[in-house]
Amino acid sequence: MLNEYAYCPRLAYLEWVQGEFADSVDTVEGRFQHRRVDRPSGGLPPSPADEEAGPGDDDDPTAETIHARSVLISDQALGVIARIDLIEGQGNAVIPVDYKHGKTPDLPEGAWEPERVLVCIQGLLLRANGYTCSQGMLYFVESRQRIAVPLDDALVSRTLELLSGIRDMASSGRIPQPLEDSPKCPRCSLVGICLPDEVNFLSAQGRAITREDVRRMAPARDDSIPVYVQTQGAVVGKSGEQLEVKQKSQVLQRVRLMEISHLALFGNVQVTTQAVRELCDRSIPICYFTYGGWFRGITNGMGHKNVELRCRQFMGAVTSEAALSISRQLVFGKIKNCRTMLRRNHREVPSATLAELNRLADRALTAPSLDTLLGIEGAAARTYFSEFQGMIKIRSVAFDFQGRNRRPPRDPVNAVLSFLYAMLIKQAMIAAITVGFDPYLGFYHQPKYGKPALALDLVEEFRPIIADSVCISLINNGELGTGHFVTRGHATALAPNGRRKVIESYERRMDALVTHPLFGYSVSYRRILEIQVRLLARHLLGELPSYPVFRTR
Repeated sequence: MLNEYAYCPRLAYLEWVQGEFADSVDTVEGRFQHRRVDRPSGGLPPSPADEEAGPGDDDDPTAETIHARSVLISDQALGVIARIDLIEGQGNAVIPVDYKHGKTPDLPEGAWEPERVLVCIQGLLLRANGYTCSQGMLYFVESRQRIAVPLDDALVSRTLELLSGIRDMASSGRIPQPLEDSPKCPRCSLVGICLPDEVNFLSAQGRAITREDVRRMAPARDDSIPVYVQTQGAVVGKSGEQLEVKQKSQVLQRVRLMEISHLALFGNVQVTTQAVRELCDRSIPICYFTYGGWFRGITNGMGHKNVELRCRQFMGAVTSEAALSISRQLVFGKIKNCRTMLRRNHREVPSATLAELNRLADRALTAPSLDTLLGIEGAAARTYFSEFQGMIKIRSVAFDFQGRNRRPPRDPVNAVLSFLYAMLIKQAMIAAITVGFDPYLGFYHQPKYGKPALALDLVEEFRPIIADSVCISLINNGELGTGHFVTRGHATALAPNGRRKVIESYERRMDALVTHPLFGYSVSYRRILEIQVRLLARHLLGELPSYPVFRTR
């Protein structure tokens, strides 16, 4: 952490205080290159702190040669603990060696300050434990070169200064500002969590930062994707580095664990204990749906360590002013996106409808209470769904939409909408858990037993532009017909073949690239949902003055 603090204080805060971490190609390669030194071997001789050493022992040619790997060492006075990659030396004279991923930098000092600080603190730990240490060593794996780092007074002073700084930072409870236009950011594994340019742009406070200054430094799409299993009686197990889906000893599917974002199970599908444990270890959620597609629960690992964020979430949820401010933005964004959907897809949308939605959106921004806001949202929903049929181009009795109904849906259009909303809530729950939120405590939707209130909050602005859009596309493109639904009494639900069609279309939509209206770069809707959740966290942590709602154009 001292190394991270010397590199970027914000990075150290995210990792040490908030418990954030994400892999990149550099971190994965670094672990691979450390695989040998990470295996403990050898040992250190007793230090003078443990037994009396005679004068001149360090220069004794018969003294024991030291070659110890992965040595854990600490000191109470320094308040530091470290695992040193390699310790070499003879007798009490030792040298810490730290393995670094990459090539030797072309610098007069031979290495960047964070790396030199790292071996310095290791040397100070060895000195504190009674050993003699006058220098450290950095070994750059790619160039296979060792760089000596003398532990002179200037480096020791700088190291102790940084050690004091990281403690002060952690105890302050305030995350440092992001670096501005820094070349360090693009290769940082936490750039998608930190959002340095996005936070700087939204909290500019008079600084000359424009939308053009915002760089897209995280991938536009996620490498990992969901896995859906809806074959009844199937069993999901673990086989090496893969998940294996079987039914009566027949293998239906194999998926590499590293490529899975979450596992979604419909109906009577079982998961072995070994698979559950592995998924929990990798923080891959398991989502449970009923056979009919109702979202029923989620299994996750030990959960996110960011207690600070959850404390701010709880404080914001019980503070009426904070909750109302966020809720206004959510409802405003939802109404505006509903209006955009009608403008894009309705043949002859009445101008009075668009004007009414505009009026209700503006009223949402000044609503004096959550109850008033709820009424405004309800009025906007009635106005929007009264014209929903105009976005459906196919004229068929099966898709004759007469208004929103649910629990249970009574027609095919409402069955598709309800299923897609459940899929969207599932995605929002996963994003909330990933960022560190409690998905059951919201700001707009009030707490109720078993109700994922925050997830319901987060999907509001995305319901029209993702779920409604997918529903309209499926019907207008002729991908759904009467054979994709089942009707029992007054209830209508998707049949298994219909669910498969809807899931495929939904995943295509989530993977589609769209230009972010605030930042100007192209990312997938799945990534945008996560960005929005992280921006909500930045607002609650005091970095952003308000929650920047996502409004498509």
